Order: sequence, then C-alpha cells, then structure tokens
Amino acid sequence: MNMTATVRHFLDISETGSVALRQMIEEARRRKAARSGMPALAVDGDAPLAGYALAMLFERPSTRTRVSFELAIRQLGGGAILLNAAETHLSRGSQGESIADTARVLSRYADVAMIRATSHSSLLEFAEYATIPVINGLTDRSHPCQVLGDLMTIEERIGPVRGTTIAWCGDGNNVAHSFIHAALPFGFRLRLACPDGYGPHPGILGSARTAGANVTCHEDPDDAVAGADCVVTDAWASMGDETEAAARQERFHPYRIDQDRMARAAPHAVFLHCLPAHRGEEVVDEVMDGPQSAVFDEAENRLHIQKAILLHCLRRRLP
Repeated sequence: MNMTATVRHFLDISETGSVALRQMIEEARRRKAARSGMPALAVDGDAPLAGYALAMLFERPSTRTRVSFELAIRQLGGGAILLNAAETHLSRGSQGESIADTARVLSRYADVAMIRATSHSSLLEFAEYATIPVINGLTDRSHPCQVLGDLMTIEERIGPVRGTTIAWCGDGNNVAHSFIHAALPFGFRLRLACPDGYGPHPGILGSARTAGANVTCHEDPDDAVAGADCVVTDAWASMGDETEAAARQERFHPYRIDQDRMARAAPHAVFLHCLPAHRGEEVVDEVMDGPQSAVFDEAENRLHIQKAILLHCLRRRLP
C-alpha cells in the first residue's frame, strides 16, 4: 500500500523539480546570512518548526549528517529524536520489526523522518509506508542532501553553477550519482573520471543522458579536470566497501587530486570533498588545506541546506 501521495518526501534530486531545488538553495543562503554571529543553539527569528519533531534513523555511522540535521531542526524551533538501528528492533533482522512497521510507528510520533540507510531499497520501503515526509540522509545509491550543499558552496565561491563544468575523479558512488541527477536541473556540465569497473550505475547515467543532462565519462582524469570550475572527489572505498579498500589503492591512485591536477583546472576552480577524507590517498594535504579548497565551507553548508530541505518537506503541513 503506497501512502506517499499526501506527503512531500525528499528521496532524490531526480525526483524533485528544478524550481523547488533552486528554492531550497536560496532558502539555505538566506537563513545562513541571517544567522551571522548567532550561537549554534539560538533559534531562527521566525521559528517556523516550533513544536515539530524530526526522527533520525541511522543504519550507518555519521558525523555531518547527524549534527547538521539535529542543529537544523533545533534552529528552526523544533526537536530531534536520534535512533541508532543497532539499538532498535530493526537490528534483530527477521526476528525484529519490519521497516514498514517501523515507518508506521515513527509516523505516529514524529512530523518528519530522516533515514541514513544501508540500502536504497530500505529508504524506499520506509517512505512507502510512512505517513510523514521522509528525507534521504544517504543510501548506497545517492546522497542528495550532500550535493545540494555542494552546489550552494560552489555558488558562494564562483557564482551561478549553471553553465559551469564540474569534474568528478574517483569512485562512481552515491555522491557521484547525485551529481549526475543534479546536472540537468542545475544546468552544469559534469565530467566523470572513474577507474574501469568503478563507474556510476549505467541505469542512472543512461537515464540522465536520455533526459538531456550533459554528462561525459573520461578514462584520463586530467581530461576531466582540464579547465573545470570545480573538482570533486571522495574516499576510494565507500562505507561498506572497506574490505576491498586495499585492492582499490593501486586502481585509484592515478585519480588522486594533487597540486598538479588542480593546476589543470580553471584558475578560480574550487575543490570539494564530502568528508571524511583519507588525506594522502584521494587528496593531498596541499590541496585539502589550500586556498582552492572549500571542504569546510561545504560541511558548514550542510546545516543550512538541511533546514531548507526540512521546510520544503513540511510546508504542506504547516499551519
């Protein structure tokens, strides 16, 4: 039974209209500017989510997603409930509570839910049975909250993202997928450089291209980076892939972002990484800590984007 018709989820950038996506970035920018000099726990002046509760369910570890969402709902006047899957009935597997029943229960307690799921299918099942908005805090398929924060950061540094070129070097993972999803609605060119066998999901890439997204794949990372306005990378082994991390070292080393590679990008190019970074592997310290790096601005912007996403999902339900 699908119960999502009356609620507004945020499950993927590809499922959200371009107008709404742009509105979220503008909302985040406005709220960030309005909070200049305010302490972290001070509530925004309008407190639009006073009395609202966010349920946060984590099947994977988190630093930025957890802290940014909890502070986001608190700054909007509401509160958060943290649920670790290992400490809930979900951890009992076939002997525990189903995802569907967990979604039904949390829908009776909270006003909105954010799930950081091991598999995208778990997110979709949760959203199917929830009667409150559900936000994708990360799955193995996509990371839409991260990429909206990334695009906000790019625009802070170099101006409108439309018409720019973004180069992705490394694993064709969940974050890469969300950049693919974002290329069409935001109007940027995306160049992907991934080792053979580690490219993005063919279905995601093919759907984006069919829809008109300007996404190209390159064997040589230098070709992807040449003249780019933004260079992005991520850890070589995503969460859940640590067992093959050693095997990836040799395959991914040619895709490392160092000073020479950044020098091939445009002079104003910005460097992004969703963090945590493995310094010396996918990126060297000189780039990570250099003047072109915006990784900590990027992390900060997750807070403001989360507020915009929460408001996007809940505006239909607000008085």
